[in-house]
Amino acid sequence: MADNKGESLKEGRVARRQRRNREALIRAASDVMSEKGIDAATMLEIADRADVGAGTVYNYFRSKDDLAVAVLEEIMQDLSLRVETATGDFADPAHVYAVALLTVLETATTDDRWRQLLGRSGIVADVMFRRIGPFAIDLLKQGAHSGRLSPGDAAMTWRLTTHAIVGAGLSVSHGDLPATEMPDAAVRLLCMAGLSAGVAQELTARPRPTLPPEEGLGSMAAQGH
Repeated sequence: MADNKGESLKEGRVARRQRRNREALIRAASDVMSEKGIDAATMLEIADRADVGAGTVYNYFRSKDDLAVAVLEEIMQDLSLRVETATGDFADPAHVYAVALLTVLETATTDDRWRQLLGRSGIVADVMFRRIGPFAIDLLKQGAHSGRLSPGDAAMTWRLTTHAIVGAGLSVSHGDLPATEMPDAAVRLLCMAGLSAGVAQELTARPRPTLPPEEGLGSMAAQGH
């Protein structure tokens, strides 16, 4: 019995060490990729910054691209939590959804860690669907219940929205669309959720709440207005 208990404790320590290493690598990758870009960042430099062995990184991530996607997942998860916190006292789910859309669109066009991965549109849209989706889909359902929104299938609406956001980000990155058009893009996406253009324009024109600081992944994520 004692042997089993000791084995359980050992497994717990291993799991904790693995979690710490993974988190350290994601933080280090976020910092290095923010400073130098994904292409210029090296796995060795990221491992050094995380204070782990050079070969250790490959125990957690098969490639630098996999690590970059993990960084993006954490950024998106953190962003949805920050929007949720900043809008916690808002009574109107349509208003919260408008804030979320504007914030995500802004981040997709200003945060270098997003912009460098936008070319992999399917991957970015999928990460956005999974990481921001629980918050966004819940807002769409709340809006439908209150009569403020009529998104139909909320999950489908959010999935289509993620691809539209990636497309808008790519258009800005390629110089085909000015970043100043993002509020209009948000209006169109709000219309997809069932709002009239006039109501959508009124919501996007409202001052946005200040988001709390990004947690643990560097300083380059959008902070809202």
